[in-house]
Amino acid sequence: MTQTQLSPAAPASALPGRPATGLAVAAEPQQYLVFTLCGETFAIGICSIKEIIEYGQLTEVPMMPELVRGVINLRGSVVPVVDLAVRFGRKPTEVARRTCIVIVETEAQPGEVQVIGVIVDAVNEVLDIPAQEIEPAPSFGARIRSDFIEGMGKVAGKFVILLSLRHALSVDELSDIVGAAEAAQGAAAPPGLTFAE
Repeated sequence: MTQTQLSPAAPASALPGRPATGLAVAAEPQQYLVFTLCGETFAIGICSIKEIIEYGQLTEVPMMPELVRGVINLRGSVVPVVDLAVRFGRKPTEVARRTCIVIVETEAQPGEVQVIGVIVDAVNEVLDIPAQEIEPAPSFGARIRSDFIEGMGKVAGKFVILLSLRHALSVDELSDIVGAAEAAQGAAAPPGLTFAE
């Protein structure tokens, strides 16, 4: 399994693309991992990303909703893998040569971090996007829920959708979806498959 380790370029406490303090402070450009999914370009702040691995060695979990493609063993830890396309209300991702799993950290509860894998069609590059090149999320017209969008980054004259992991991978919502699927099928989650610490 090929892995790419990423180290944060900015403190995790700083919001990606925004200055950490005061109006007089000039914001440093923040780094984002840019990837494609369903023919669109998205980005996640590099501070939230642990690593990128090839798609493979995924253990499917019986009777889980389409959203949860399975789990992987990441150095002894069971990590649930979510199909981001399904989360956005689209068809499940078709696995191709460049399909990969991005391992991200998202806040489960204040002070608690949940590690989740997300499937993407292809990882493109890491880009610096200055704060002044980030526009607010559109209130309508996006093909995904507006609360999933942190902002719109302008890169080479085009917009990149900056994802809000706190909403797109809300541990509470994911747990509710899995719980509803289990209740509907009378199944119990296998040991280790949980979206909460």
